[in-house]
Amino acid sequence: MEVVQDVKESAQSFPSVVLTMGSFDGVHRGHQRVLAELLRQARSVGGTAAVLTMRPHPREFFAPDHAPNLLTSDVKKLELLERAGVDVVFFLTFDEATASMAPGEFVEAIIHGKCHAVQMVVGHDCRFGKDGAGDYEFLVEMGRRHGHKVTRVPAFIIDGERVSSTLIRERLLEGDLAQAEAFLGRKYSVVGEVIAGRGIGVELGFATANIVPHHTAVPAQGVYAAEVLMNGRRYPAAVNIGIAPTIRHQDTVVEAHLLDFDEDIRGRVIEIVFHKRLRPEKKFSSHQELSVAIRRDVQAVREYFS
Repeated sequence: MEVVQDVKESAQSFPSVVLTMGSFDGVHRGHQRVLAELLRQARSVGGTAAVLTMRPHPREFFAPDHAPNLLTSDVKKLELLERAGVDVVFFLTFDEATASMAPGEFVEAIIHGKCHAVQMVVGHDCRFGKDGAGDYEFLVEMGRRHGHKVTRVPAFIIDGERVSSTLIRERLLEGDLAQAEAFLGRKYSVVGEVIAGRGIGVELGFATANIVPHHTAVPAQGVYAAEVLMNGRRYPAAVNIGIAPTIRHQDTVVEAHLLDFDEDIRGRVIEIVFHKRLRPEKKFSSHQELSVAIRRDVQAVREYFS
């Protein structure tokens, strides 16, 4: 898969580009339906299946203090798009100049001028251009002038609910992994770097890898049965998300105890795949009581994966 890091500065061109556009945060089942149609059309004309996506997320640009908790980092998003079969990803820097582009200017300068799209596939809620004034109907009208055709893919509905990144974020905050998985089409995961912790886990007899996530959406506070993916291998893990009230952490922390594993992995990037929420986070009266609870959690994880 080709990745164009800044489409505005790029002179690259690709044959018969069939283009979709959007944030694609999470690359969930709704996105997957759009991508499937994108690939179908691109393959039917022997063309290029391409995705135009923006960074930062537009809501991060307009309201950084109220930006959405993102489900995927750029690296994970690219991995998922490549797995879906996408040929090219164009990144568009979302800045003041991009935000102020009228829809017509956006189509002419970016969609045609830079991406060279001959066909387009868009989701049901496609909006673009200044104030989100551009939509599917506008693209169809512009297509009459520029010679591209446009296909709109309907919303993906599960149990009466429209699948969206927002809905998945809500389910994760509720600790509802099953619904998040149903909407994503895969188990939710968090990618991050292992940093040095306070050493409390070692004192309790359960060393943990402390994670700084590369994206901001994490499941609800609690203890989880999970797997850690690292160097092509999978390790069962007991994962705690929360403020560790028994030892008085103030910020939310993500800590993973890898079963039967004692290597120093500080500085490595790992992926935590969440399987099951075992219990909410709880404050214990002593470190000894906490240690007993962790031992039970570890045993529960061991039994889950046995």
